Amino acid sequence: MSDTHGDRAILETIYQQFQNEVDAFFYCGDSELAASDSIWQVMYAVRGNMDFDADFPMARVEHVKGVTVYETHGHRLGVSMGTGKLAERAHAVNADCAFYGHTHMLEAHMEQGMLILNPGSISQPRSYQEYGGTFAIVNVNATTAAVDFYDHQLQPIPALAESFTR
Repeated sequence: MSDTHGDRAILETIYQQFQNEVDAFFYCGDSELAASDSIWQVMYAVRGNMDFDADFPMARVEHVKGVTVYETHGHRLGVSMGTGKLAERAHAVNADCAFYGHTHMLEAHMEQGMLILNPGSISQPRSYQEYGGTFAIVNVNATTAAVDFYDHQLQPIPALAESFTR
């Protein structure tokens, strides 16, 4: 998830709906919430350009069931112009996945065996606005990385699903 810009309710709603179906929740910045908010006890969050609480990390590396995830908002890595710098940072920590936000535009691709993912904005989308916002659920195993995008009503969007060979 990313870029909710003050919409805490949708974070809670997504958590309640999917907490028993996923191994971890990643939030890629611009919540505009305090780093001490209780929602961050159940989500890995990073600081976005609209988050003014310095207690959020700018980036983080997490290991979930054998999968290494590099997470950042991306504004300091120029993700609006491309994901090259993001990929470099993620490769430097041997990440399997690199998650970012900032652009409010969903995107998923593989680069040298690593999944690069922007889940879009669940509250203020700049692409696929007809869905009212998007977030993603990622499944990674030894051979594939699958991305399922969901809309603001928590419904899957089959037309946007991606599956990549690792």
